[in-house]
Amino acid sequence: MSENKANRRAIVMVIDGCGIGAAPDHEAFGDLSNCHTLANVARETGGLTLPNLARLGLGQISPIEGVDKSATKLGLFGKLEEVSNGKDTQTGHWEMMGVVSETAFPMYPNGFPKEVIEEYCELTGVSGVLCNKPASGTTVLEELGEEHQRTGLPIVYTSGDSVFQIATHVDTVPLPKLYEWCETARKLLDGPHRVGRVIARPFTGTPGAYKRLSGDRRDYAVPPPRKTFLDILKDEKRGVFGVGKIEDIFVGHGLSHAKHTGSNKEGLQITLDTIANQYALKDCRIGGTQDDKLSMIFTNLVDTDSLYGHRRDPKGYAKALVEIDEWLGKILAAMQPEDLLLISSDHGNDPTARGTDHTREFVPILAYSPSFEKQAVDVGIRNGFADVAASLGDWLGADWKGPGVSFVSKQQVAS
Repeated sequence: MSENKANRRAIVMVIDGCGIGAAPDHEAFGDLSNCHTLANVARETGGLTLPNLARLGLGQISPIEGVDKSATKLGLFGKLEEVSNGKDTQTGHWEMMGVVSETAFPMYPNGFPKEVIEEYCELTGVSGVLCNKPASGTTVLEELGEEHQRTGLPIVYTSGDSVFQIATHVDTVPLPKLYEWCETARKLLDGPHRVGRVIARPFTGTPGAYKRLSGDRRDYAVPPPRKTFLDILKDEKRGVFGVGKIEDIFVGHGLSHAKHTGSNKEGLQITLDTIANQYALKDCRIGGTQDDKLSMIFTNLVDTDSLYGHRRDPKGYAKALVEIDEWLGKILAAMQPEDLLLISSDHGNDPTARGTDHTREFVPILAYSPSFEKQAVDVGIRNGFADVAASLGDWLGADWKGPGVSFVSKQQVAS
């Protein structure tokens, strides 16, 4: 660790499913050339009002109706091109932290094989499952929630991600039992059926008014295959706070603190309070750590993806972006000279695209520190999300020897 960088801090905010134009290999992932999450959301909603993201250069990266490119005043801007074989949450986050995935996770467009479901039923003691096909998480509750409550059978479904999702009503299947069923599925799904995540999807309410309990969702993920940038920080005994589903994506690896969230608003509030040193980190310690000094805050904002991208809701997506932008103004004001803010995404999820899957897109990269000597700098198209890890390593003085090229160079930071 570089001594003159020991007191620096990095804040990484991932706007989940926020693409900025079709990647060159979009056809290989089943997407059209016109997929562009941000521009299409803007077109469908009459333009986006995002003054803080505009100040950071969002409008410079690609034309987005309502986002003024001339408003750019701060930071570095550009876009990242994913090199991993996938367009899912884990693949994107892992690559950002320096792990490139060459093998895609298995997908199940026709549902899970009979032998998988039969073994799952035998291990859990259930007599069967409902659904077993790709489905929208809210639509499946409307269609099968009442039958689930009547029979007690779990709703098992997948999506455009490599996921085995289990939905149960909290009054029918207590949360501990749902989590136990998910842990069983995680152990079962290995080898050729090693899905990226098993997801607990508890819900509440009555027929016609079911509601998913986002705060009680749990993701049982495959751990990264090798060390990420987070592990390097942990080896250097530097604190990392994972906010939202970060703990699940990395299976706790490399984190000293973690907090699940039920909404973007909660995640943004926690991020702001932590930047201002006003959050009770001691309540979020994991792995036995006793030191609450952080080098990195890593926040996932999932509503854009789970609530609006997959549900093909451009208006909801636009409202979520406006909410993020409003909080971003507070976050920028709270930052200290030794802080670095990076804003990016893990994949696209164009709510105007066909189907309900993610979209293979470039993602934006916005970087800002009050100590930057040069502002409004175009860092261009970056070859791989791992440039995020390299830039964090550069900023924090960490001993990162993984892939990626830093876009936060000494020439761009005031001495």
